[in-house]
Amino acid sequence: MEGKGVGVLKAHVALYVADVGRSIEFYRKLLGLGPCKVRRGYAKFDVQEPPLNLTLNERAGVVRGALSHMGIQVASTADVLALRERWRAAGLETFDEMQTSCCYAVQDKTWVADPDGNEWEAFVVLEDNLPETETCECGSKAQEARASVEKPASAENQAGVESSVETQAGASCCETETTVKDGQAVTECVATCCAPTPVQLAR
Repeated sequence: MEGKGVGVLKAHVALYVADVGRSIEFYRKLLGLGPCKVRRGYAKFDVQEPPLNLTLNERAGVVRGALSHMGIQVASTADVLALRERWRAAGLETFDEMQTSCCYAVQDKTWVADPDGNEWEAFVVLEDNLPETETCECGSKAQEARASVEKPASAENQAGVESSVETQAGASCCETETTVKDGQAVTECVATCCAPTPVQLAR
């Protein structure tokens, strides 16, 4: 692409969509402009910044395929947040990944997904060329991976709390419960199982 003698204008992305009308509304909000051409089952967005020729092609039975995601690289975290607020104001649902390690770089980013599940990110690269570690997952795939790790750990923690309650209740007549407050485990008496101690009167 780079080099002399090639008059490159902009990149072109063509997406199959299930409902071109619904997708036009999403991309109008995402890009901040309307389509320059609309036909039956077709729409084209001619974006100047960043330079992009985006077309939407309606097709029955569309499912999300091999495409990973698309993105808009910006100059700073402030730019990421500015795009996020613009998208939210337009009614789009976003989620953030700040100081995340993705594609072997430290990045700040925010995400949206179009009606067919195609994900877009606005991102800034803070540190690049990190050493190879585990396989990179981006967007919703990263969220799913984190959730799968956190869920078993949460279940184990809950089981530990319930076991603690049962053990301590059997050891004394005060039924206790362990909770986390201000980052520390706190054990409290939540119920008593003892009968009142009879009072003996001196004669």
